Amino acid sequence: MILAGDIGGTKTDLALFELRDNTLHVVAQHQFPSREFGSLNEVITLFKEKTSLLSIDAACFGIAGPVIEGRCRTTNLPWDIVTSDLQGHLGISKVRLLNDLEATAYGMLYLPEDEFADLNPKGRSMHGNRAVIAAGTGLGEAMLYYDGSAYHPIGSEGGHCDFAPLTPQQDALLKWMRNRYPGHVSFERILSGPGVYILYEFLAESDFAAQPTSMLNIPEGKDPSVMVSECALKERNPLCMEALRLFSEIYGAEAGNLALKSMSLGGVYIGGGIAPKILPVLANNHFMNGFLSKGRFNEMLQGMQVKVSLNPETALLGAAHYALDRL
Repeated sequence: MILAGDIGGTKTDLALFELRDNTLHVVAQHQFPSREFGSLNEVITLFKEKTSLLSIDAACFGIAGPVIEGRCRTTNLPWDIVTSDLQGHLGISKVRLLNDLEATAYGMLYLPEDEFADLNPKGRSMHGNRAVIAAGTGLGEAMLYYDGSAYHPIGSEGGHCDFAPLTPQQDALLKWMRNRYPGHVSFERILSGPGVYILYEFLAESDFAAQPTSMLNIPEGKDPSVMVSECALKERNPLCMEALRLFSEIYGAEAGNLALKSMSLGGVYIGGGIAPKILPVLANNHFMNGFLSKGRFNEMLQGMQVKVSLNPETALLGAAHYALDRL
């Protein structure tokens, strides 16, 4: 039995996997609101109660934060997760912590083709490194290093790198954001759930278009970024549509940056919860326009496959397979 987890600032997914006929099968799975718990151990205890879990052979957890020497202080959650603590809590030695994007990257290797959406029809299937980028609660980035026969996940905190504008509009955005975040404007400030609404606010204050009535009366408890997306996709409101277009353009630009840094000739893979929800916008050339805006390396990027994962449990699947393959 393998216990796998995907731990984020919003939710924690835990699942128990069993190997049958050389394939991992989910035996039990539950999702928990992360902020209602004081630690991962508390979540695991409740999971054990819900599933009557008695024993496991190995465990692996993908966590939204840097994993250093078996310890992770989560970026968007006040948890301190330590491998040795989990080993004691679970009563096993085979426990591994991964950055959540390492887990997502590894999970990409096990998805069937029908669980991807292709953004680049000119992309070619090649062996080589792969880049993985995922906007959700935050912005995660990782790589899959190809050694000639197998892939190895490499985590990063690239989402916290400096936002670099591509256009005069983005120049104005950076200047506007420096007033809000004077110390550092990262890509994550834009390419994340909260970032969608930040772009909307920038465009509204820039008088791009009139604000729709629905956005002037946001109900209490309603996520304003979700409302922007709904307003764009359902109402076709110009201001909200421009917010998603700008989001997609910047998303593509940073994906292109990561592709260059990792020489991802094996492809670029997009995870996270946002991309599948705004897929019509991403597929409308906005993402690829930003992705290809790399001057002399435009031709190389044109040949890379760019795919969106449609499976919301890619990180969980990656953690389970990592435990099976590496522990």
